[in-house]
Amino acid sequence: MKTAVLTGGSKGIGYGVASMLVEKGYKVIASYAHDDAAAHEAALRLGGNAIFSKADHSVRSQTYAFAQLVREQAPDGIDCVICNAGTTVRKDFTDTTDEDWDKMMEVAVTGHVILLRELFDIINSGSRIIFTGSAMGCHPHATVLGYGVTKGAIHALVKNLVKVFEPKSTTVNAVAPGFVDTEWQKNKPEEIRRNICNKTAIHRFSSIDEIVSAYAFCLDNAFVNGSVIEIDGGYNYK
Repeated sequence: MKTAVLTGGSKGIGYGVASMLVEKGYKVIASYAHDDAAAHEAALRLGGNAIFSKADHSVRSQTYAFAQLVREQAPDGIDCVICNAGTTVRKDFTDTTDEDWDKMMEVAVTGHVILLRELFDIINSGSRIIFTGSAMGCHPHATVLGYGVTKGAIHALVKNLVKVFEPKSTTVNAVAPGFVDTEWQKNKPEEIRRNICNKTAIHRFSSIDEIVSAYAFCLDNAFVNGSVIEIDGGYNYK
């Protein structure tokens, strides 16, 4: 059985990817930050093929601890790493503190660099590494500058890691979703949801399954490498 590592796997896109990986026959080792109930429910739904470990990737020691857990749980190495964890701090630019900025960068960028570095020697030849980017890394973010910058950094990281993982014949890609109908988006006021829909040519949010299919594509196609796959419904910043 192949082994996949997934950060931020208990809800939303992360849980959708975990489900897809289990369906493809992977054992999944996933982290989650805070919601114990959601992780417990996710583990029950996915059965014995998924392990959920609490790790807040804004705390560097917890990222190192998660890497150690992965090493213990993957004696035959890793075949897939999904770098999905991310966070945002919704404040105006001038109100954003050093701590806010550091937290966003640590979770989305630095934590994943550490994880890949610490697991490098047990990532098997021919593996897949897939990051969760964002349309907000391609277009200006209307609300949170820091979130868009972290996603832009992920897109650049993908292209730079291609050479790092070339000797392992391992591909590195990112899926860059637009607005997805996750729990977070469903709880937004209806007026804000309408404004978002008006910015896409399809005039709706994506389903989680529509985004997850892009991760499956990156898993199945060995020639896709160094790509940032935008799935945004024809998003147009206006």
